[in-house]
Amino acid sequence: MRVLLVSLGCDKNRVDSEYMLGILRDGGHTLTDDENEADAVIINTCCFIHDAKEESINTILEFAELKKSAGLKKLIVTGCLAQRYAQEIHEEIPEADAVLGTTAFDDILQCLAGEDSGFEMDLKDINRLPLPDSKRIITGENYVSYLKIAEGCDKRCTYCVIPSVRGKYRSVPMERLIEEASYLAENGTKELIVVAQETTLYGVDLYGEKKLHELLKRLTEIEGLEWIRLMYCYPEEIYDELLETVASSDKILHYLDIPIQHASDRILKAMGRKTCRADIYSVIEKIRKIIPDAALRTSLITGFPGETEEDVAELEELVRKVNFTRLGVFTYSKEEGTPASKMKNQVPAREKTKRRNRIMKIAGKMAFENARAMEGRTVKVIIEGFIPDENIYIGRTYMDAPDIDGSVFVFCDENLLSGSIVDVKITGSEKYDLIGEVTDDEFAK
Repeated sequence: MRVLLVSLGCDKNRVDSEYMLGILRDGGHTLTDDENEADAVIINTCCFIHDAKEESINTILEFAELKKSAGLKKLIVTGCLAQRYAQEIHEEIPEADAVLGTTAFDDILQCLAGEDSGFEMDLKDINRLPLPDSKRIITGENYVSYLKIAEGCDKRCTYCVIPSVRGKYRSVPMERLIEEASYLAENGTKELIVVAQETTLYGVDLYGEKKLHELLKRLTEIEGLEWIRLMYCYPEEIYDELLETVASSDKILHYLDIPIQHASDRILKAMGRKTCRADIYSVIEKIRKIIPDAALRTSLITGFPGETEEDVAELEELVRKVNFTRLGVFTYSKEEGTPASKMKNQVPAREKTKRRNRIMKIAGKMAFENARAMEGRTVKVIIEGFIPDENIYIGRTYMDAPDIDGSVFVFCDENLLSGSIVDVKITGSEKYDLIGEVTDDEFAK
């Protein structure tokens, strides 16, 4: 068959999609990006928050209409929405031929080969860990790839559906990760982004202790990898040996993504988080002591049930004091089946957004000042593309993860290839983004 795969949601989902593409290729199917020539469509869905769920449902409905009008042979729904709402998809979207849960995506060949009549529901043990034999097909630019080192989560935050759709925490064996990362490097990956629902607990279930630092050390030995970026580090699980490993390596970027969600002890407790405000300040102080130039990214939630003006004030204070390098704020999403959805004192949508905007205004002002303070510094930048109309390259520093952080607009008279890492002197800034020029020394090397 000619198969179109649509991948929605997070970077962890993207890795699953890339594995499915590899399985399809090895199974003899032809991959296409054109919905008009596809015989089958696979939609890898997300349902983390309301907006993601809505996007997934709308995408399924769009292709259900296409199936009726264009004669698609198969419409298959996979991923988190499929895991969570398999029966509802069957009942309400008759055009869907099958759903595969989050731990069944490696059954995609059997699903495509199934009978045309009847609905297939493939929901395996939610705590299974799929480890396909097929190599991934990298989507997007090959110089940046994601390495998913674990599946699931044990934290049970009261607002989160992840444990119910992704299962308990399961680390991928280290040897397999080294093999996968080596394959990615051989195929052009220069920046490897280490992801999981939580990276800092890596190895506890397999080896009886945290092994993220050891995994990182082994990744640095892989020829071809130049940048290794670490995401989703829970603050309560950050440990000294991990920080020392990051600090001592030229390949591991001094960038840590630390989701803290709030600063009010009362709200943190209601969220089911494992930290308090004092712990958050303490771990940030430790990070900056061991890695002085660390770029810290975090995510926050406003409008959690019961949140008061006093709680928001504590959040504002934390944002001002810590001065995060990068910060994202989300409004609380009431997800059915979670403990938080049943809590009293739900905050009105308008108020949630108002509070989000207050935090973002403070963070934005500080980010603009931080960007201006970069002027005169020379930093390494990974080139991601060229804007012909403006005769300027676009790239990122170690402080910027793809798709979520800022950019650097780079002037250079020489031809630069996407994926090349060059020295850039920062000459100015535009809000969150930097402006610079490749140094003369770069081409004298």
